[in-house]
Amino acid sequence: MRIDNTDYIVRYIGINTPENVAQGEWMSAEATTRNKEFVLGKNVTLVRDVRETDRYGRLLRFVFVGDILVNYELVREGYAQATPYPPDISCKGVFYEAQLLAQQEHRGLWITGAAS
Repeated sequence: MRIDNTDYIVRYIGINTPENVAQGEWMSAEATTRNKEFVLGKNVTLVRDVRETDRYGRLLRFVFVGDILVNYELVREGYAQATPYPPDISCKGVFYEAQLLAQQEHRGLWITGAAS
């Protein structure tokens, strides 16, 4: 993410996605592609919860494109798991509800019989 000519890595609050495409981590390519579909080339709004950054210096943010909360949609579509890291937990319940729906509908990470 580039803000005022400075590059930042953004850690999406409240979720965890498979992300090691190079090593073939299951669903990582799909999760990466879906995230790009949401944010690439779009005006993105970043919203902080409690902390500014994590221990690795990444910005901790809820990511919005228009009125779409990308963090939520990635969980709802099965590309991410609800994973709260206190103290940034203001949407924990909403993300767990989204995960339950994805599980019930066998979406993405929750495809029945798929290896994880």
